[in-house]
Amino acid sequence: MDVEDELPTAPAPADGGESSHALVSGDQLDVEAYAAQYSGRTRVGRLLFIAEKCGSEQMRLDALRLAYDWALKGEDTALHRDVSAKIAGRLGPRYTADQPWSDAVERRALLRKDKLDSELNVYRTNLIKESIRMGYNDLGDFHYAQGHLSDAFKSYIRTRDYCTTSKHVVQMCLNVILVSIELGQFMHVSNYVIKAEQTPDDLDRITAAKLRAAAGLAYMETNKYKLAARKFIETGSELRSNYSEVIAPHDVAVYGALCALASFDRSELKSKVIDNYNFCNFLELVPEVRELVNDFYASRYGSCLGYLEKLKSNLLLDMHLHGHIETLYKDIRHKAIIQYTFPFISVDLNLMAVAFQTSVSLLEKELAALITDNKIQARIDSHNKILYASHADQRNGTFQRALQTGNEFERDVKSMLLRANLLKHEFSQKAAERKV
Repeated sequence: MDVEDELPTAPAPADGGESSHALVSGDQLDVEAYAAQYSGRTRVGRLLFIAEKCGSEQMRLDALRLAYDWALKGEDTALHRDVSAKIAGRLGPRYTADQPWSDAVERRALLRKDKLDSELNVYRTNLIKESIRMGYNDLGDFHYAQGHLSDAFKSYIRTRDYCTTSKHVVQMCLNVILVSIELGQFMHVSNYVIKAEQTPDDLDRITAAKLRAAAGLAYMETNKYKLAARKFIETGSELRSNYSEVIAPHDVAVYGALCALASFDRSELKSKVIDNYNFCNFLELVPEVRELVNDFYASRYGSCLGYLEKLKSNLLLDMHLHGHIETLYKDIRHKAIIQYTFPFISVDLNLMAVAFQTSVSLLEKELAALITDNKIQARIDSHNKILYASHADQRNGTFQRALQTGNEFERDVKSMLLRANLLKHEFSQKAAERKV
């Protein structure tokens, strides 16, 4: 396959939920502490996302100030101009477009690119595979730092033909994954995670943790929440801050827990999340998420949904999670309602509404929708506000199963008697003799 065939063109929008343009408060978010978890272009990208989505003017300006300062530490002049334009003079003269800085960076970049192109041409003429690989890799790093993501992707992909060891293949895959995440091309992320994991040599623990975190992110962005939960849960604690250019341990805990709550059944939640010592290390970083998982499993649904509501404004400021919040929250709430009603023959809707911190009329509508979707086998007495479960008649079911077993036994006995009589009278032998 040619490089051009694999080249991403534009970010793919996330369809995991309703992506609202309404601003959110994010009152509890410490922007500086949040940004400190990340490095590189991801830090600036997350800060700009907060500045775009947050409803607090002060928080927007704090995010833009931090983004401006961090952009000046890089080499992406277009990003610097973009941040300056978003600030629009609101932070004073110090935070305006620094044209001398941009000119100096661009002059150095031009010289650097000429040098890298010249060196690569020499390597290609000499046909030294390792030098060519390193040349393309350096060129990819250069384009990535400049913000030319498509060019960086092409350069990293071209190293594939010059990889001679498993370590080289893994490095190529990690580079492609990094650029693909920024481009929003999550199919490439999944493909290159698989390619890296299929190398013959064992992966070191940090690399394995990076690949699982990237795979989880790709599955989540493509709405495969159960697969995403499994990958985040399998992410090793060795990840720490080693993948801060993509994801933080805090994110692994939040993404993994929400995807698990939305997609795992009760036994999976217990064995793979609550009793998982490795994932519990991540959950300890976010006590609210740890508590909401425990509350959900313990059927303390009011408390669980309360934690979710408190976290919602901050989660909506997450550049990867925001488009999936509505879907995940709806799935978690529906699972809670189903689990609440399952053990009972009848449920008082007034008491249930208190448990779920909602009104009886809204709860009735939710239950009606779940009954229509065949997720709850029940009927609603709207006058008395009682939900009656439509449990199967177990006594009749037992009789039916016993009758079926008897019929199968009778059929098997008749078949055995028929075979025994055929053998006794040598029916098969005589039939063969007549043909002869």
